[in-house]
Amino acid sequence: MQIYHDTLPDVDKYIDTFRNTTLDDMLPRFKSYLRPVRAVREVTPKSEILEIGTGIGWFPILCKERGLRCKGLEISPQLIQLAHRLGAERGIEPDIELGNLEDYPLPRTFYDVVIASSVFEHVEDWRTGLRKVYDTLKPGGVLFFESTNKFSFTSGEYTGVPLYGWMPNSWRYALRKRVHGPDIMKLGIDFHQFTHGGLRREFKRLGFSRILDRVQIAQDDYVSSGFRKNVVRIARSFAPARYMALTFAEATRFVCVK
Repeated sequence: MQIYHDTLPDVDKYIDTFRNTTLDDMLPRFKSYLRPVRAVREVTPKSEILEIGTGIGWFPILCKERGLRCKGLEISPQLIQLAHRLGAERGIEPDIELGNLEDYPLPRTFYDVVIASSVFEHVEDWRTGLRKVYDTLKPGGVLFFESTNKFSFTSGEYTGVPLYGWMPNSWRYALRKRVHGPDIMKLGIDFHQFTHGGLRREFKRLGFSRILDRVQIAQDDYVSSGFRKNVVRIARSFAPARYMALTFAEATRFVCVK
């Protein structure tokens, strides 16, 4: 993918969704990223953390505010500028660099934790991106991964059409260009709709030693509703139920240990 320095309408729309959001509003999500990571690896002020696709920059800011080292990689200059303004409100300068994961020179065996939430669907050459993430992790390092789920009944990428993710790529691209204009293909499009099974095979091929899906990493104390807790309990004890839960979940989610 290419880095665009001009203002992009889709980035403006993304920023607008956070117009009334504060850093404190993002604390539950911040904890939801680190909680499953900490279940498999200690995270300390000495840990090297990388977030790929920082968006408005709330995760690196909250890390730094809590004494954690987190470097960010973001492809949008607009979003980096916003992240610095947001950090300045708390007296924090986030460490975010402009770059495209596909060709950014990540150091080998350097990071203890990589956070990649709602980003890999936008990485055109996603397998190259995942290989680079694997290579940049230390032995025992942890990847927290969230992205699209093809067979979810609704999609966070585009809510205007039911079963949006089920559509062939070419149909989705045509639909989004028609609705949002051709600039959607520059940055905002979801190039990929993933499945838990397909991602698990790719993580295994790369060499991750442990691959934990969203059912395995769900912690009962933090599952948001009674219905979800029951789904998790049944899915853990009954393989067909786990398969169904993962197939139709709203997103793919993994914690992978190198």
